[in-house]
Amino acid sequence: MTGPEPVAAHPVPVTVLDAGMVADAVAAVTLAVPGVTALHTGAFGEVATYLPGRKVGGIRLADDVCEVHVAVLMGVDVLAVAEAVRRVVVPLVGTPLHVYVEDVTAG
Repeated sequence: MTGPEPVAAHPVPVTVLDAGMVADAVAAVTLAVPGVTALHTGAFGEVATYLPGRKVGGIRLADDVCEVHVAVLMGVDVLAVAEAVRRVVVPLVGTPLHVYVEDVTAG
């Protein structure tokens, strides 16, 4: 049995001006993954991409890594959901991606 094919990362330089667009896109595609119920901002709301005048919770963009923190639906295959998030996010960012399942929800 073979696993899913790896998705190649394409370098995307992130500036302050387009960091918001990237964070918004990452949030949108992540929330569209079946089994993802929400983006999770951490125990104290600290997981976010901070932008001028706003923040995108649950997504942390940095020069060397992208983190996506999610809550998933109870009963789903957590690893499959995390892999699905990885497949849709990797093409949007030019850094290694870490997917964290922070919570399981009833709906």
